[in-house]
Amino acid sequence: MRGRTGFSVAALLLLGIVPAAAAGIAIPMDEARIVTFEKPVSTVFVANPSVADINTIDSTHAFILGKAFGSTNLIALDAQGHQIVSKHVSVFGSSSLVTLNRGANQFTFACASARCETAPAPGDVRTWHDDGMEEVEKREDLGAKQASANEGH
Repeated sequence: MRGRTGFSVAALLLLGIVPAAAAGIAIPMDEARIVTFEKPVSTVFVANPSVADINTIDSTHAFILGKAFGSTNLIALDAQGHQIVSKHVSVFGSSSLVTLNRGANQFTFACASARCETAPAPGDVRTWHDDGMEEVEKREDLGAKQASANEGH
């Protein structure tokens, strides 16, 4: 029931029925948004970094990335450790995800046009999920190494 409620709020947000401020932050999976803080913050934290991740831009702005379907919360503190923001974060699924069920086994794919690639998701067959996540981590590590190498230029 909890998952359905989160999905319903996300669906209503897309339809414009629920104002975004009332529901916190809603973001599509694999997309980023800019969060603006009314007051300067020094610490920003997302409770479940497997659902969403956050990177500060400056003391009043941050990027939030929707990583996986689900919900978590975001807390921001000022330099004295006082809470400035506490918001619910909902990450809703991409319309390009396809779930294949073969008996009790689940496999998730991200499809664009005529091409589909594995997209590990909670509930997938464990070896399928673990192998897919290992590939995702390798790709992220290579990207981070490339970004580090480009910082000096």
